[in-house]
Amino acid sequence: MAAMGPWSRVRAAKCQMLVTSFFVLLLGLSMATLAALTYFGAHFAVIGRASSDRTPYEAMHRWAFYVGISLAGLLTLGAILGAAATVREAGGLMAGGFLCFALVFGALVQVAFWRFHNPTQVEDALLDAYDLLYDRAVKNLSGTPRQQLLAIQDTFLCCGKSSPFSLLGDVEAGLCRGEQAARQVYAMLLSSFLWFAIRSGGSLDRKGKYTLSRRVPGCQPQEPSFFRRSQGSPKL
Repeated sequence: MAAMGPWSRVRAAKCQMLVTSFFVLLLGLSMATLAALTYFGAHFAVIGRASSDRTPYEAMHRWAFYVGISLAGLLTLGAILGAAATVREAGGLMAGGFLCFALVFGALVQVAFWRFHNPTQVEDALLDAYDLLYDRAVKNLSGTPRQQLLAIQDTFLCCGKSSPFSLLGDVEAGLCRGEQAARQVYAMLLSSFLWFAIRSGGSLDRKGKYTLSRRVPGCQPQEPSFFRRSQGSPKL
């Protein structure tokens, strides 16, 4: 019985390593799926097809895909090496697995550091790509940029980029169509109405003034005369 204690602990440690390797493998596959969806997904692909190779968004899009695939590969490799090292009790394979995990951790730290110092770089690149395509579509209404812009608007359910307090021009209105154009026109009218209502309400002179009298301790507040008359005489 004394010899069974250490052996049981070894078996428990091996089971824990195998379970950990299995979950790390699932994490790697999930990251690979996420990277594929980020690159080939409808919302990202429609922007990627519209933007050229010289835009910052396209470079950042490819960089994110390659980084995601690399991290997924390192996690998968580390999980496989960890499982093989557990079964064969090979120290070299275990060292290789821990090296893969260390590389993943270092890459994630770099990504977090970059995201902390550049919190809006991705959003700015996306908006720059859309603005560039929008300007090209305005200048060429019958070409490919118009079709690409309409595809983006249908995918993201958006319409144009005008201010809600300004009306669309003839060219900009031609780039909006269908239900989204009606929604934008309704939103512009509602925003304009609220804006004018606020401006008009702020310029009105208030004729009535209300004052609050200080309450004397021990004195009951008076009720309105209507309530005093209705409650003054009890019903028989």
